[in-house]
Amino acid sequence: MKKLLLSFLLLTTFLTIAQRPQRQGSRPSPIKITGNVIDKDTGQSLEYATLVLQRVGNPEKITGGITDESGRFDIEIFPGVFNIRVEYITYKTYELKSQTLRTSTDLGTIELTIDVEQLEDVEVVGERTTVELRLDKKVYNVGSDLTVKGGSVTDVLDNVPSVTVDVEGNISLRGNESVRILINGKPSALSGLSPDALQQLPADAIEKVEVITNPSARYDAEGTAGILNIILRQNKTAGLNGSINAFAGYPDNFGSALSLNLRRDRFNIFTTTTYRYRNAPGNAQFLQENFDANENTESFQDEFREYQREDDGINTNIGFEIFLDEDTQSSITNSFVYRRSNGDNTVDVDFFNFDALRNPTIERNRFTNENEFDENIQYSVNYQKKFKRDGKLLTADYQYSKGLDIENSVIREVVLGDNIQLPTEQTINDESQINQLAQFDYVHPFGKDNESQFEVGYRGTFNTFTTDFVFGILDDDILNPDPDFSNELIYKEYVNAAYAQLGTKIDKFSILGGMRMEASDIGIALVNTNDVSEKDYIDWFPSLFFGYELSEYEQFTVSYSKRLRRPRSRFINPFPSRSSNTNLFQGNPNLDPTYTNVFDLGYIKRWDKITLTTSGYYNRSTGVFQFITQETGDFVEIENPDDAANPIIVPIQVRTPINLATDTRFGGELTTTYTPKKDWRLTLNLNLFQQQLRGNFTFTNFLGEQVSQNFDADNFTWFSRLSAKIPFPGKIDFQTNALYRGRRVDAQNVNKGILSTNLALSKDIVKDKATLSLNVSDVFNSRKRITETRTENVLTDSEFQFRERQLTLSFLYRFNQTQNERNRREGRGRGDEDMEFDG
Repeated sequence: MKKLLLSFLLLTTFLTIAQRPQRQGSRPSPIKITGNVIDKDTGQSLEYATLVLQRVGNPEKITGGITDESGRFDIEIFPGVFNIRVEYITYKTYELKSQTLRTSTDLGTIELTIDVEQLEDVEVVGERTTVELRLDKKVYNVGSDLTVKGGSVTDVLDNVPSVTVDVEGNISLRGNESVRILINGKPSALSGLSPDALQQLPADAIEKVEVITNPSARYDAEGTAGILNIILRQNKTAGLNGSINAFAGYPDNFGSALSLNLRRDRFNIFTTTTYRYRNAPGNAQFLQENFDANENTESFQDEFREYQREDDGINTNIGFEIFLDEDTQSSITNSFVYRRSNGDNTVDVDFFNFDALRNPTIERNRFTNENEFDENIQYSVNYQKKFKRDGKLLTADYQYSKGLDIENSVIREVVLGDNIQLPTEQTINDESQINQLAQFDYVHPFGKDNESQFEVGYRGTFNTFTTDFVFGILDDDILNPDPDFSNELIYKEYVNAAYAQLGTKIDKFSILGGMRMEASDIGIALVNTNDVSEKDYIDWFPSLFFGYELSEYEQFTVSYSKRLRRPRSRFINPFPSRSSNTNLFQGNPNLDPTYTNVFDLGYIKRWDKITLTTSGYYNRSTGVFQFITQETGDFVEIENPDDAANPIIVPIQVRTPINLATDTRFGGELTTTYTPKKDWRLTLNLNLFQQQLRGNFTFTNFLGEQVSQNFDADNFTWFSRLSAKIPFPGKIDFQTNALYRGRRVDAQNVNKGILSTNLALSKDIVKDKATLSLNVSDVFNSRKRITETRTENVLTDSEFQFRERQLTLSFLYRFNQTQNERNRREGRGRGDEDMEFDG
């Protein structure tokens, strides 16, 4: 590993200082026209200003380009005499007539002034659409969504088309939970060791989310459902600018966020820092009926839980970008991210036991108090070199991250009535991870007009996860560990991957094909029991994309890729949870990867006011993870105050994942956006799919008997999301999002449908320099998972609500960045939606 790191640093250093001169041929060569465009009054750079070069001798021949985020343009043309114009909406056009350009020329700084007459006719210059469509992905722009103000990353993802987040924070893409989470295009410790980590990342730190349902070879093969790439904010506007956001809500939820950016000619410094305190109450119930061997009712147990999750934390992202040359073609970016949170969580559980005739037998209370400390740091360095040929790019990255999550729980239980105190339990769960990443990518365009492209790259990820779990009885504040429930797990995952892909565009056809190789070295060690296992395997992952443009506004795509899902974290951790001593969750360290073949057919059509994208997909997976519930053969024996000779016996169930045969999914998806008039936007997302699960599971029960179970299941389900953003009188913006997730069936569970609704109001104030927003999450308090589970001798009806309805009021103030200036920077044409080989 040290040799690899040393080689990477030497390569980065070489690329930074090596600058070879380019040969000049004897034939006439193109020349470069460069310059900068700024606002004369404010001095701010104007991104997306248009440079028009019109040949005087042939006025029909026009070329040009647009300015980048620093207001700079860099255009290659052949020598001649030109009329030059620089245009920007709501600004007066800058013109130069009959300019002779024989050699490369710097037009210097071009100052544009506001056209007052035009500005009076245009209230809003343009706003980036909430969803942008690309060849292989959708891009969701967070800043346009009012309902996530003051929220978390999880709240953002729950509003993204194709994505759903269940009541426990588990993320699904097209109904599949095998989703790879990337941050800034790379694996990250910030995505955490559990779904809770993403709930601690603030929405204010995010610029956009990319939804990649069928990734090409350049991406990790991890994630059979696809990839969600979270892009953190990094403003590149010239000068010093930023924003301050403060928010408060009920249940208790308050915090603030500061974003700053300083841009100069040769460097860019940016930071986003957020503090948040949150109290998220929740509840659950488990109504359990127990049967004897003849399926006669033997007893009942009603279990009611109340959760209080208090958390306060800080998150900061600091970056420094330095440009190595005057035309900003080469740069090095260093960034540091730090996240820390402290949690105080309680679970209050009431148990009510009954006999077969539903007569009360015993009542008890189990109370868990958990203190949690979570800390993550991440450092990354990126080198980027752009070449004279448009699209030619070289990048090299190194990233180091470290995460720590410590949970210390004390569990007390008492039998009510006679107030019998049961032994006090304590669990200490100490999880840590160290991740390193080294990456190299090279993109080489070639052919006429650079319509072909070759890409090659390497990525190495070297991750170590450690879980030290201790369970025991607390006696006089001294913990006596139970060796049957205590152990230390060390999980090592080293993956070396290389890929190559080639794409070209011929007339209206686009094709992109690639191959990715991943060599995986997996190690699992249970320290206390000295159980060690190693898994080494090499896999090949092909991908192929076809695209056809019927017109500028209508396109077809067909794609195929192979994916996998590696087990990790809580899926392989064999230590059972102890919130309940009768309903446990336990990981399985013997899980193997799941492999999936993914086929996708897409169609995009755009009209003046409507954008429509549809897709049909087919996924076939082998070795799928399926959660099964079994009776362990152990029982909780509770002293009966009314009959000491006959204690209450409750069977213990454990829920665990296994590799269960094959899973076939096929379905269709539709997303449409309708803008009937200015400032109106209606978006509908609908996903329907059929799931066919086929598998048999054989195990030995607690009586020593071998039992075979068939887990075949057929499930047709769907989910739909409707989002509406409309203006109210008084220049108030209103937005509402409604999500319905249909009934789902798996091997042992039937989950009922869930309907949830969010809404928000927003108004610009203080001369459009500030925005006041009010949002309500889960307006009808209906976001609950209702499940029926049947095992051989137990029937359980459960209801779980992770977080209750939330109200949040936020105030955002922008300095050196007015609302209209921001909209002008974000305005884009249809070019972003064309087919492209987007990296």
